[in-house]
Amino acid sequence: MMAKRSRILILAASIALGLLYVLPVWTIDLEAPQYPEGLGMVIRLNTIEGQKPHDLANINNLNHYIGMQRIVPESIPELRIMPMIVAVLMVTGIGVAFLGRRTLLYAWTVGFLAISAIGLADFWKWEYDYGHNLDEENAIIKIPGMSYQPPLIGSRQILNFTAHSWPGSGGWIAILAASTAVVVSLSELRGRRVSADPKAASDPSETSGPRDHARATALTTVLLLAHAGCTEPAPRPLLAGVDGCADCLMILDADGHGAEIVMRTGKIHTFDSAECMVNHLLTSAAPDAVHSTWVTDFSNPTELVPAESAYYLVSSTLGSPMGLGITAFARAQDRDGATHAFGGEPRDWEGVKALVAEAWPGGRPAAMHGGHASTLVLDRAPAGG
Repeated sequence: MMAKRSRILILAASIALGLLYVLPVWTIDLEAPQYPEGLGMVIRLNTIEGQKPHDLANINNLNHYIGMQRIVPESIPELRIMPMIVAVLMVTGIGVAFLGRRTLLYAWTVGFLAISAIGLADFWKWEYDYGHNLDEENAIIKIPGMSYQPPLIGSRQILNFTAHSWPGSGGWIAILAASTAVVVSLSELRGRRVSADPKAASDPSETSGPRDHARATALTTVLLLAHAGCTEPAPRPLLAGVDGCADCLMILDADGHGAEIVMRTGKIHTFDSAECMVNHLLTSAAPDAVHSTWVTDFSNPTELVPAESAYYLVSSTLGSPMGLGITAFARAQDRDGATHAFGGEPRDWEGVKALVAEAWPGGRPAAMHGGHASTLVLDRAPAGG
């Protein structure tokens, strides 16, 4: 039979699952320059809602632009099934606690973990379907080879949006309940072995108490949280006509002068020129929060190279969007060829930063507009009603 403390823990874990009926199970947040307050979806046990009144409508409008399906909660069968599955878990868990049989505990724990794994796999499949099966024929914005699948857990850059996907408060409760079931099962399995060994059973140091259960459960939860956040921030391709400059608020043109800052959180700031990125670094960005900086290779505008290792040419003939004439290259021979063709002065990354600091000592003039970037970043999707 199960120990009394184990039965109490399983009873508490089972009852706690009832909170999933009132608390959000998962959340997906979207950040973008044209939505300063952000957009968000709340996935509940039986429906999907916007975090704010019009968020879901606005997300569906954005999906229409890129050919994604509309998110219609009534058409998702899992939202009708999940309330029943959680009810079964609760009832059977309470039964395990009252009956106190270890074999039932092990079966309930394995079933709980299996249902959780199947649920996460199904959620990933749902995200994949929405992000890859696009209506390209009727899409207004078409980017060959682009997919729009949000991350299962963590953050990902999608066009000029940063998507964050994390368990909601109800999701964390489910994780804690599953962790409790695992810890109690392991403890009971160990206790069964100890009781079968008279020598071990006579040694009080071989038995575990409620404090051991609490410590083990807390440790398991901390490890789950730590593992969930282990994603390495990385750059992503710049999108001309879509991405906006975080410094001067212009839409990027396909002129080979774009740049990116990747933050340690995974958020990405895009820029129409190297000088705008440097100005942002000098005036706005917290150095400790920056993970990496990238510039577009002028010879291959689809390639981003680390800003520190790029080769730069400052040339008024070649020009750049914000007027300082800074152009970046991935290879020295390409920069030298451009120097021969257009004239100018070769510089390294430190030289580029010094040039921007000297040209704009108080930061970029607010009224300055470049010759190439001329369209303000606007909200491209109509507000939902």
